[in-house]
Amino acid sequence: MHLSDFTPPATPAARAARALAERYHSQSMQNHVIRSWLWAEAFAAVEDRGDIDHELLYVSALLHDIGIVPEYDNVNLSYEEAGGHVAVALTTGAGWEADRSTRALEVVIRHNWPSVDPAMDVEGYLLETATALDISGARADALPASFLDEVLAEYPRLQLAREFGDGVTDQAARKPHTSARRLVDGGVVGKLANHPLERSV
Repeated sequence: MHLSDFTPPATPAARAARALAERYHSQSMQNHVIRSWLWAEAFAAVEDRGDIDHELLYVSALLHDIGIVPEYDNVNLSYEEAGGHVAVALTTGAGWEADRSTRALEVVIRHNWPSVDPAMDVEGYLLETATALDISGARADALPASFLDEVLAEYPRLQLAREFGDGVTDQAARKPHTSARRLVDGGVVGKLANHPLERSV
């Protein structure tokens, strides 16, 4: 498995999602959302999962944390729900049908679930699994070590632990009814600081 095995979809929605991530996210967070897409595709490959909507997965991965940034921070909604609505707006503008745009909302929201049944939502499962790896270190041993190193060399973690930790802690304090509170109470800041990939390339 190599980084070159995975190519972003060449579609208007995919290009727009990448442009939004680059415009509103720091470099650390840009790298995080790209790595999340790559880990998701890699899990699909090692688990031999077919029938993946790769464009949906890419757009959802690139936008899954956009609700943390001030410009898209909703006063009441969780950051993943706010980000899901950004995905709805973007994909609707790109010509997606309403049902498929709703799928982007679902996948972004479900990335923050404790777990997702792949039989119900395979893209949601893949993004939840991928972000759990990148934030908490879960199942890092399920992907080839050489692939992990290659991705980290191209998209290093930089200040992800501090930036994401600060962002989710702020969300938890202001919106304690959302999943950010569960993440903070579950020790996400410590998991980020002690992440096994923080000591990698």
